[in-house]
Amino acid sequence: MIEALIAAGSAIVVGGLSLIGVIITNNKSNNEMKSDIKTAQAVTNERINELTREVRLHNDFATRIPVLEEKLDVANHRISDLEVFHKPTN
Repeated sequence: MIEALIAAGSAIVVGGLSLIGVIITNNKSNNEMKSDIKTAQAVTNERINELTREVRLHNDFATRIPVLEEKLDVANHRISDLEVFHKPTN
């Protein structure tokens, strides 16, 4: 009977120590995973910020290009008029 109590007690102690070990290991793994996720999120946020900056630059060019095209058309028309005006006559 005493041997059975000793065996049961030792099994309880071993089980408790195992449980403590699993809890510690899981907590450490969880903390490492949280750290990795924070790092990955920071990198993702930085990439999104960079892409946002590039899109804004692109949009700025997209709004300025039609204005430049209009000015180029006007300049080409004026050049054509000058060429006709200064055309040598034979």
